[in-house]
Parts: sequence; structure tokens; C-alpha cells
Amino acid sequence: MKRIATAAVMIPVFVWVILFAPFEAFRAALVIVGALAYLEFHQLARACGGGGAVLEPALGIVAGVALLYSPEPALAILLTAVAAMALALRSQNLKDALPASAALVLGVLYIFGAWRAAVELRAMSAHWLMLAMLLSWAGDTFAFYTGKAIGRHKLAPRISPAKTVEGSLGSVIGAMLAGFLYAHYLIPSATLTQVLVASAVGNVAGQLGDLCESAFKRGAGVKDSGTLLPGHGGWLDRIDSSLFALPVVYACLRWL
Repeated sequence: MKRIATAAVMIPVFVWVILFAPFEAFRAALVIVGALAYLEFHQLARACGGGGAVLEPALGIVAGVALLYSPEPALAILLTAVAAMALALRSQNLKDALPASAALVLGVLYIFGAWRAAVELRAMSAHWLMLAMLLSWAGDTFAFYTGKAIGRHKLAPRISPAKTVEGSLGSVIGAMLAGFLYAHYLIPSATLTQVLVASAVGNVAGQLGDLCESAFKRGAGVKDSGTLLPGHGGWLDRIDSSLFALPVVYACLRWL
């Protein structure tokens, strides 16, 4: 019941922010959600690294906001890496310097790098951004029912025992169908090749994103990344698939 109630509140807000919010309000929402997700990532990194091999989360959030607002994202990433390595020199145990700086840079790229791709997608069309988000949502639904009906072969039993190969294939098919229908009515200028390739590849990327976050959580020994969303866990749990799908869909559209 909590899961349904949370979704009932979140879905209209997500749709409004993605499709109708003024651009600066949209970007401010990315900052807020990105910061909350980064805090959860920071806790996972701390648990995986034994507590010492992480830098203060405020540093990653500041770097992430800079990446979202910078006119030169590549330069912002490079400066983040330089700053992270320099700040890691303060580590009391120098064996923590490399994992500390690496965790900060990974967290910034993982979360705010994907959000920067969301900014670029919305600049192209808010509907392309909505389609990229829809791939994981539709794919999860198709994966659940396909896996429940005919799932026999485990996809990644060490990481996520409930996922099946059949469910994964159902997710890809469902995402392609959802992407085709959405684009047919709301992105009429898109070619069939653009839509089907972006939908399939974006969904596969989203499934990888979900598995990667599951691996982080297993390594940290926790079930959810946080508790801020009743019935859904944390913000990172909610957006993990989209963090992989967004840059991949953006890349597909650029290349196609």
C-alpha cells in the first residue's frame, strides 16, 4: 500500500517536472534529487570502503551542481577529478587516497553526469526525455509479468536472484513497444530506427544500471539505498535504471 501511495504522488510530479516545468525549475529538481541520491551513494561507498575511503559528501554535491550548470561539462569533470585527488591527500591512511578520490568522481559522474544528459535531452525535446524515463518504467512492468509467467533461467543470481533472462527479454520488448507508441503520438518527427534503437539500447542500459546498484547494495550489506520513499527505498533505488538509460539514449540520438 505504501508503494502505491508513494507512486501516486510521485508520478504526476515527475510528469510535470519533465514535460511542463520551467527549465530552471526542472534543473533545480535535478539538483535536489541528485543531492539526495548522492548522499545515499556516499553511504554505500562508505560501507563498501570500510568507512575511511570516502571524502565528504558536500564535495561531491558541489561538483555535481557545477557539472549541471557548467557550459563546459568535460572541463567540469576534469576539474572534479583533479580536486578529488588533491583533497584525498588529506587521508590519514594513504591507502585510502585512491579509493576516496575514485568514489567521489564515480558518484559525480554516475548521478550528476546522467542528470546532465537529462538536461541535454530536454533541450532537444521534453518528450525525448520522457521517453528515456519511460523505458525503465515500462520495462520493469513487462519484466515482472514476463518473469512471473515464463521465467526459468536466472539472469544474475549472485546479484539479483529474482531476475530472469526471460524477464529481461520481456523488459526490452515492452520498452520498445512503449517507446514506439509514445513517439508515434508525441514525437512524430522521430524515425522508426531512432525510436526502436534508442528504446532497446536504453532499456538494456537501464537493466545494467539496476544490477550495478544492486551490486553496490550487496557489497554494502543493505537492502535499500535509503528510506526516504516509503515502499520504494531511497532515491537511488528509484532512479538507478534511468541513470544508465539517460546518457545511452542521448548518445543514440546524437549518433543516429
